[in-house]
Parts: sequence; structure tokens; C-alpha cells
Amino acid sequence: MKEVSGVKNSFPREIADRFWVLGHYHFNLYLARGGRANALIETGISATAGSVIQQMESLKVEPDYLVVTHPHPDHINGLPALRERFPKARVIAGEGAPEFIEHPKTAAALVAEDAFMTKYMATVGLKSARPPIDRPPSLEGCLTVKDGDDIGLGGLTLRFLAVRGHAIGSIAVFIPEIGALMPSDSFGFYLPRQGFFPIFFTGFSDYVATIDRLAALKPKILGLAHQGPIAGQEVERVVARAREIAVDMRERLRKDSRPDDEIVRDLFKEYYRDELLLYTRENIIECCRLILKRSRQQG
Repeated sequence: MKEVSGVKNSFPREIADRFWVLGHYHFNLYLARGGRANALIETGISATAGSVIQQMESLKVEPDYLVVTHPHPDHINGLPALRERFPKARVIAGEGAPEFIEHPKTAAALVAEDAFMTKYMATVGLKSARPPIDRPPSLEGCLTVKDGDDIGLGGLTLRFLAVRGHAIGSIAVFIPEIGALMPSDSFGFYLPRQGFFPIFFTGFSDYVATIDRLAALKPKILGLAHQGPIAGQEVERVVARAREIAVDMRERLRKDSRPDDEIVRDLFKEYYRDELLLYTRENIIECCRLILKRSRQQG
């Protein structure tokens, strides 16, 4: 097992046999190179696509599969550029993802967030030569995978797990041969200085159950999509911390009797800094509203 180090630089980087992290500090994509096929897990945003394509070319490899872990802007907006460069690659997504991005409200948010993230990337020295998307990505013709489906790459297996609690159409990917887990945002948004932003948008109980299910896999590598990856003994600590933060957040918000707007305002002030500045204020405010709403619901 190769040690994961140099998180803020050194991309692409091989972190296990035939397993690479691509992208950069803010967006991590994972390349599994099998004996018969290759898979790129996560697709990032349009502003990361150019770098990822260059990194793939430097490795002299083309993906046979492009895996969309869930249909949120920061996980799918790089897909159009990747499909354009690698037209033979088969796109993989979870059940419900194609329908989710076809909703007019979702489509508008995908485009708006990509424009904002592209501008933000430039402010931190990661300017993209590619313009932001002007239309939402399409999952037309994608392969929709179900819980427990496997795809063999030749010596490496992609095992797909339907994960709930964060977003509609979410899938995690586990590669049992090397113990690598790509959890989508199932543990939350990783903030190295704070722990996690606990983003149980579709249900708290489902979110915690998903964390427990993924923890039971005892992964050796945690392929986080943001500010990752994590490997070795640190994995267990980070996963436990993600669960603890989610449980504490729910209990804290359930006990807070102030008006919703006050709670949301303070939650926003607490979290809207550091890596979360990548997103629009409106996005994170809505995230805080959803976290409060789900915290008050039973189950």
C-alpha cells in the first residue's frame, strides 16, 4: 500500500497498485486500471476537466467507464468535457440520477453553480481554459447500476452500492481487491480543519445507516471527492468522526428552539469558510435549511 501524502499537489498520484488519484486538492477523481478495462470514478466540474484529461493523457490511458457518483453540480458538471474527449467511455450512474438532473430547477442550479465554481477556482490559482457549462449535463444512454452490481475490470472489481441520506441517485464504489472505497458524499463534505459538513439532505437515519454500512467494509483507502484521499489507520478515525458530527448536529438542532431563520443564519456563519467558499452563498444557505429540516424530522 502506498502512503497517501502531498495532498495539495502531486497529481496524478498512484495510491495503490493500479489505483490513482487525479484532479487537485479541491476535487479528487479516481482511476482504476484493470487488466481489461479502466474506470474513472467521479467526474468533478467543468473547471477540473482540462486538468484531468491532461493527467489521463500523461498516464497514456483512456477510461472505458465514467462513473457519476451522484447528480450534484460538483460531481457531474465535468462529465460533458470528459465524454467529449473520451467518446467511447460508458457512463455509469445510480438509479434516479437521470431523472433528477432533468428537473428544470436542478438544471438551472447545475449551470449557475458551475459558473461560480469556475470563477472561484481561478481565485485560488486553478484557472480553467474551458468555459463553464451553458446547459446541464446529460445522462442519456448511461448504464444505471443497482445496489450490489459488479463490473470486473480485470484484477479489479467495481462494486456499486446504492447509498441514501445525502442525494437522490447516489452510489458508492468499492474495490475489494485493494480495499478502496469511493463514498460519494456519504460521509459529508470533508473539511480538514473542522471535520465534516454533515449533509444529510434526504434523511438523517438513512445517512447514518449508510455511514455504518460503509464503515463495515473496513476500507483501507477512503477516496473522498474533496480534500482527499485518506489511507491507513486514519480512515477508521475519519469515518467515526463523520458519524459523530452528524449525530451531534442533529441533536443540537433538535434542541434549538429559536426561529428557523436565526438557526440557519448561525449555521451558515459557522460553515461558510475555507473549502466551502467554493460554493455560492445561496447553495450553502439552502444546505443549512435542509440540514435543519431533516434534523427535526423523525427517522
